[in-house]
Amino acid sequence: MPTRTDLFDAYALPDRTRPRVRVNFVSSADGAVTLEGRSGALGGETDRAVMQVLRTMSDVVLVGAGTVRAEGYGGLRVDDRDADWRRDRGLPDQPVLAMVSGSLGLGPDDAVFAQAVRRPVIVTTERAARARGADFAAVADVIACGEASLDLAAMRDAFAGRGWTQVLCEGGPHLFGALLEAGLVDEVCVTLAPRFVGGDAGRIVRGAAEADRPFDLAGILTDDEGFVFLRYALS
Repeated sequence: MPTRTDLFDAYALPDRTRPRVRVNFVSSADGAVTLEGRSGALGGETDRAVMQVLRTMSDVVLVGAGTVRAEGYGGLRVDDRDADWRRDRGLPDQPVLAMVSGSLGLGPDDAVFAQAVRRPVIVTTERAARARGADFAAVADVIACGEASLDLAAMRDAFAGRGWTQVLCEGGPHLFGALLEAGLVDEVCVTLAPRFVGGDAGRIVRGAAEADRPFDLAGILTDDEGFVFLRYALS
């Protein structure tokens, strides 16, 4: 099984100065992104370790509001050993959790806010921020990007303006598709689970127009449970 050190080496960032969007997903061998409605049901021990390593390396973890609800996100927290790793490199103990919601379809009493260990961020439109942004003033920072529709490039620039250059997107598929369509994805990390699910589960990308978007294979790992961990970098 890959060790924690192996994973930090395998997913090491070449630098932290250039803004980078890294996406992390798990998929069954037949392409299903969920099992019984949740992506977490597809993962294994190493997959969960990879997720923690990627979170530890990031400045901000980006998640769509639908994924927050479907996966039951609470407060985002890396463990003490990973917090030490971050502190040794001049980073805050914990990454920021940022949620994307064009309609602000969240509630200020949701667990993702109540259990937060670092003040979260909500990315939304200027229209939604005017209508409901004040509802979240006590629990999160609201960043408006785009008047009536989300401007994800403006979001990335707003993050960089706060010193958050390393963005880790954990889904869902529509957010991944929107980032891909906008040309903002620099790296994709895919865990291939040794499972064949069938059913009607979607793919890891939804909503992006069909196009040939070449990425280079930047790394590959396996574990004793039959999982394959692929890392792709934009060509």
